Amino acid sequence: MSGSPATFAGPDVSVDLLIIGAGPTGLYGAYYAGFRGMSVAVADALPEVGGQITALYPEKLVYDVAGFPAVRGQDLVDRLAEQAGQSHPVYLLGHGVTDLDDAGEHIVATTDAGTRVTAGAVLVCGGIGNFVPRELPVGSDYLGRGLRYFVPRLDELAGQDVVVVGGGDSALDWALSLEPIASSVTVVHRRTRFRAHERTVEQVHTSSVRVLTPYEVEKISGDGSVSEVVVADPDGDRISLPAQSVVAALGFIADLGPIERWGLELRRRRILVDRTMRTSRERVFAAGDIADHDGKVSLISIGFGEAALAVNHIASLLDSARSLTPGHSSDA
Repeated sequence: MSGSPATFAGPDVSVDLLIIGAGPTGLYGAYYAGFRGMSVAVADALPEVGGQITALYPEKLVYDVAGFPAVRGQDLVDRLAEQAGQSHPVYLLGHGVTDLDDAGEHIVATTDAGTRVTAGAVLVCGGIGNFVPRELPVGSDYLGRGLRYFVPRLDELAGQDVVVVGGGDSALDWALSLEPIASSVTVVHRRTRFRAHERTVEQVHTSSVRVLTPYEVEKISGDGSVSEVVVADPDGDRISLPAQSVVAALGFIADLGPIERWGLELRRRRILVDRTMRTSRERVFAAGDIADHDGKVSLISIGFGEAALAVNHIASLLDSARSLTPGHSSDA
């Protein structure tokens, strides 16, 4: 990322707010905390900001962010980091938070690098926690030789015949992103219905992407690297597809890691929050994909709103003289 933020190398940090997670929601929360007059630190186990977007799909187009008809994932992260930079956050990148301890009117967080962060409040924006991809049942020996679970750089697949396996948003988004540069793109899904957004499904069906449902990958073969994929339907009818790359987008197995030890009430492997984004633990809030509440919809744009809502309530918690409603930023 251009203009990457400086990371902290000292033993101890003291701030008003510690944000755990440097993905889009965490970065926006860092900006907004500064806007509300708070000092802020941002910790993330990954070595750079951006969370899942930077790690998994920086080249994919994101469609659900206000003000952008479509924006490349890494471009969105860069703009969010630039915006957060106005608040001069202390970045603790490569620091996974392992413990949260109560200390009167503060929370003391300890990272796996030995850093202690004392904060008036904590905002957890940890995405889906630690995550590993669900493996394709066949062809695992071709991993790194044509089989992959992520596409960090689309141009690596330029001119290739690509088979995308899966029926969710990631599978169809990658298929659409690869369509202009790949020699051919085929989507293989074991069900006739897709789990992706309706608009995305429509785009795939009106594109040149070949859609095979209900089919499953039966065999991957090739001399040294992938050259052929055989798929079969429930009746046993088989189709042989030329392929140099197979993108298995079958979702993730989430591991909350240390979060499960922090004494927070969980629901559906997410942190349960109230209408103020407050968790079951005093001075600890959550926002973004990691947070759960009635009527929850997981979108980046909603994560931004949840972060702002949490920060406003945190501002009032830390200083009763601060209004819960800050007025409009254009009034400054």
